[in-house]
Amino acid sequence: MAYKRTEYPLKLLEKSQNGIIIVKLKDGTEYIGRLEKSDISMNLILTDAKQINEKKEPIVNYGRILIRGSNVLYISLDATRVE
Repeated sequence: MAYKRTEYPLKLLEKSQNGIIIVKLKDGTEYIGRLEKSDISMNLILTDAKQINEKKEPIVNYGRILIRGSNVLYISLDATRVE
């Protein structure tokens, strides 16, 4: 199936639902958690979310969080779930 270039990242996020992702924000903070839901603005809901440091070690355990898409620098997907 052919997607428009702008739709492809959203489709990858959709396929990664329930997978573990890492999200880095523009302020430099990073979170790891299970992607529960995302929308067309790349707003994300993560469950089992933890803030992590540069060595990927947990700093704070938050549980369920909402991350605004406008704050996201990048998202690292679980490559085993994306086809």
